[in-house]
Amino acid sequence: MPEQNTNRALTEAAADEWKVLPSGLTVLVRPMPGYSGTHVIYATRFGSIDRDFRVDGREVHLPAGVAHFLEHKMFEDEDGDAFAKFAKTGANANAFTSFDRTCYLFTATEQLDESLDVLLGMVGRPYFTEQTIAKEQGIIGQEIKMYDDSADWRLITGLCECLYHSHPIRSDIAGTVESIAEITPEMLYDCCKAFYAPNNMVLAAAGSTSMEQILAACARHGLMEARPVERVQRLWTEEPMTLAATEKTITMPVSKPCFGIGFKEQPLQHDDLRSEILYDLILCCISGGMSRLYRKLYDEGLTNPGFGGEVLRVDGCCCILFTGESDVPDTVKQLLLEEIRRIRAEGVDREIFTLCKNEKYGQLIENLENVEDSASQMADFALSGQTVAQQIATLAALTAEDADAALQKILSEERMAVMYIQPDGTAGEEPDDEEEMEE
Repeated sequence: MPEQNTNRALTEAAADEWKVLPSGLTVLVRPMPGYSGTHVIYATRFGSIDRDFRVDGREVHLPAGVAHFLEHKMFEDEDGDAFAKFAKTGANANAFTSFDRTCYLFTATEQLDESLDVLLGMVGRPYFTEQTIAKEQGIIGQEIKMYDDSADWRLITGLCECLYHSHPIRSDIAGTVESIAEITPEMLYDCCKAFYAPNNMVLAAAGSTSMEQILAACARHGLMEARPVERVQRLWTEEPMTLAATEKTITMPVSKPCFGIGFKEQPLQHDDLRSEILYDLILCCISGGMSRLYRKLYDEGLTNPGFGGEVLRVDGCCCILFTGESDVPDTVKQLLLEEIRRIRAEGVDREIFTLCKNEKYGQLIENLENVEDSASQMADFALSGQTVAQQIATLAALTAEDADAALQKILSEERMAVMYIQPDGTAGEEPDDEEEMEE
């Protein structure tokens, strides 16, 4: 009974206001009395993996990096730059693109209505020309080079290239200099029509606001009126469960060798958040900060404190990745595999499972006390068709026995790939001259 009461209290604490508008837009609001700021996120289910689809009876095939490129271009319109407009309202605005979504956001302590108008206006009325696209290609080309210099990002990309034959998760979110050179205004307008339709989007707000205020902003931008429903069919190439490669090594200017160990899993259904949470708990039991393996690796200096595992899942793809830094990556790999075999045979440690589960509870509830995290959490779950309260209830229902059963089906060594990044000997070197330093 105490656990049931606790779960009920957690669920009630996570309650938010949810409404689907006549246009198809999902609106979520969490009023937080006493907070001075408000965080707003406008998100669409459109990310770097959405490259092949059918809309209006036509097939559209995009080069890598279009979703990220479109995110940048959304801030420009015929009236100028949206960042300048946000600056006038005092809001701090940003945006990001991931594998399966694009999010536009801002935080404001005043002039909330004006900032909402900027956000809804820029996303609702896209404007592209060949001239502005050509300008952006140079800017994003520099950003791509920045990603190329990130060892963490190169690890993830390299592992995905090993694990997958054709799934677009193999490609960098930003694309390549060559791929973004193919982008045209027509491509961007096709993406807006297909994926920036209200029925494919979520608007989440948390802080010093109300559902009435957010709905009034939606009304000013025509989102309270019915819209034709865009029927978009995503096109996927069938992905086998075999590996594209079992091992890959590159060199980079890093001070310490980096490694990644990836396991290819069966794809999950879009609304199957239960399995994703369960896999995450299993990883916590295997390599989390409270696990026996983590303590051994850390105490013996075999890895850096950042070593750990994560679940990467999008449509048509699910994999489990372990990454870190180590002078002896093969030793770490062997110890990890031995620990997986041991826990698979003996079952997860019940005490650690409970601690990991409570930690996840804590993260969900802690996020409710911060306007940015609260809005992000609402939008994130809503894009998958769930509320924060449903997520808490799903977590509450999971047992150590569920973890034992799942562990018999995942983390197979037959579907494992390894990625190494070795130092190229240039880490920490000073530029040869001032010209190189400026670059």
